Amino acid sequence: MFLLGLLILVATAYLIIKKYEVRMVLFTSGLLMCIISLQPIEAFDAFAERMVAEGLIQAILSVLAFAQVMKFTKCDQHLVHLLGGILTKVKPILVPGTVLAAYIVNIALPSAAGTSAAVGAVFIPVLMAAGIHPAIAAAAVFSGTFGGALNPGTPHNAFIADLAGVSGMDVVSVHSVATISAGLIGMLSLTAIGYMRNEMKGYELGIQQDERSEDFKPEVIKAIIVVLPLVLLMLGESGAVPILQELGVPGSMIIGAILGVLVTKTNPADATKTFFDGMGTAYSNVLGIIISATVFVSGLEATGVVDALINLMTEVEAIAGVAGAFGPFMLSVITGSGDAASFAFNEAITPQAVEFGFGTIELGSLAALTAALGRTMSPVAAAAIVCANYANVNPIEIVKRTAPGMILSTIVAMLILL
Repeated sequence: MFLLGLLILVATAYLIIKKYEVRMVLFTSGLLMCIISLQPIEAFDAFAERMVAEGLIQAILSVLAFAQVMKFTKCDQHLVHLLGGILTKVKPILVPGTVLAAYIVNIALPSAAGTSAAVGAVFIPVLMAAGIHPAIAAAAVFSGTFGGALNPGTPHNAFIADLAGVSGMDVVSVHSVATISAGLIGMLSLTAIGYMRNEMKGYELGIQQDERSEDFKPEVIKAIIVVLPLVLLMLGESGAVPILQELGVPGSMIIGAILGVLVTKTNPADATKTFFDGMGTAYSNVLGIIISATVFVSGLEATGVVDALINLMTEVEAIAGVAGAFGPFMLSVITGSGDAASFAFNEAITPQAVEFGFGTIELGSLAALTAALGRTMSPVAAAAIVCANYANVNPIEIVKRTAPGMILSTIVAMLILL
């Protein structure tokens, strides 16, 4: 039974690498393992239980619904253009500044591809017009697309918080040093690579490539709306403003969405439809992966693969740390998605973290962060492809420049969190 489970595990990884539908592969593999173990009901129970995980649903759906409203009202563009306008006045720090700008935007709008689309449309032409090589320009945006780890309402933080029985802010407080360190390493590494390759000046931009809108006038109030829910969350969770303590992630996101509609004078009916469409998309794309990963893990448990892995990690604790860092990292590099790797690891292994001598939050955060870092050096990641299209370069050229920083960040994150 164990060998069959192992074979299905390998086949699952292969199919995900080959870009088959992730939810279909995870669900089918998990169900198949439960069936051959004569425990099919385990798969259905896992599916049903994860469908209604209250903490996960509230945080994930509200955060991604808010992000959809910010995109619909174009508040996200006001934040991006505002940051871009500031950076163009200090050209020597354009590259690190762009990484930081993408990082900040991703905290508020936690979608790597969405951040790449919003930030890349403005910043990549700006950098190229300043003489910076297109691959460095694209890599600068791509390197900042894991800042969402600092948003307490993101799916990964919500998932870890649910496992540990704490709040999303508690999770962020544990991994914030590692996450910020990774951002700084990525920023400095890319800047150093740009200078070493002599790609920080001298590139001549064709007029047809500069598609940046010169007519867009960013408004500070609309830019502030994008980060307002995060401010409300931090003030409430920290106890600085006691009245906000009961607000929670959904309340903060709803207030932000309402203010966004009021400030931009958007049709409230259209905005409401967008908000709930965003919730539906979030359930399908994010909760769908979490549910399917849960079924997959139930299959691994039924065939004894999880127990065997836990026993191995218990006997050799160092393996758990390395596996928590480089397992999700490598799978994300190969597949271009950090979600499946992170959720599967945190579903199967992280609940036993104490047995390996680690904290649940620490091991779970390490897996989530390193999965994001691996995705940030994957040429098949959606965010990489978006940036490559804006810069008109091959995604491979982008990841050649992001890879050193991401690898070093993974090692540093492991040392900090474990």
